[in-house]
Amino acid sequence: MKYCDLHCDALTAEIPAVTGERLRAGGCLLQCFAAFVSARENRFASALALCDKFDALCKEEGFQPVTKAGELVPDRVNAMLTVEEGGAIEGDLKKLDALYARGVRMMTLTWNHPNEIGFPNFPDYEGLCAGRTPLSVRERARGLTEFGRSTVAHMNKLGVLPDVSHGSDALFSEVAEICRAAGKPFVASHSGANSVCDCARNLTDGQIKTLADCGGVVGLDFCADFLSADQSAEGQRAAILAHARAIVNAGGEDVLAIGSDFDGMPENPYVRTPADLPRLLELFVKEFGSAAAEKFASGNFLRVLG
Repeated sequence: MKYCDLHCDALTAEIPAVTGERLRAGGCLLQCFAAFVSARENRFASALALCDKFDALCKEEGFQPVTKAGELVPDRVNAMLTVEEGGAIEGDLKKLDALYARGVRMMTLTWNHPNEIGFPNFPDYEGLCAGRTPLSVRERARGLTEFGRSTVAHMNKLGVLPDVSHGSDALFSEVAEICRAAGKPFVASHSGANSVCDCARNLTDGQIKTLADCGGVVGLDFCADFLSADQSAEGQRAAILAHARAIVNAGGEDVLAIGSDFDGMPENPYVRTPADLPRLLELFVKEFGSAAAEKFASGNFLRVLG
């Protein structure tokens, strides 16, 4: 069974888990590669440098770069360029246009710090890392800025998917409002179900239903800390299945996709690399049936791209 993965950070990994050999071993149809910008300065230049790295990687590994579903080559590993951290456009829609011209077709609006577009789901990321902010604390009130609302509208016009992973509750609601009015989908490229693990990075049942109602998807991520307190391989297997079940229960079979976050997290003991995806998909087949598993693996995200 072929799969699509909405998010990985291989472009910024020193020794990436995501390689051509492992993607082919796992049966990858489409891998999204994030140009992840964590710096506070020269963010646009950093993003452009990662766009160059993406182009070089595609040539080196034999990936087929694509910008829409109709460009996918069935017997190749296809690759799509995305941006993680909307601060990469530095408050300038012309820079969004430039990234679109480079092939970017999805942008995560925030990472873990406020930017010109809006606010993330952790109200105090530095405090969290220092142990002062519990995982269950969520940023609820602060959402999109005025520039952020203009950015989402412009993304809809261009054909760049707004990605609300890492976004605050208010940001999520405001993106949903804008996209619903435009008749456009949006996504959470790498998130989980808050009903299974109470973490600000996970989505509530209401948010999952909203994504489904707008025609979007949730890319289930494999970050062990966001899935379960049980860090064993068996614990993570059970947790991934529990999150998948919760997402389907909240939004239906058309909302679940895969968003691994490989190379952006510590190694998950159950799905360590893309080569481990076949056993996860077999798990989905046993739990949900082959037709639903095909949707989760590729069909749902390909619908959104279409």
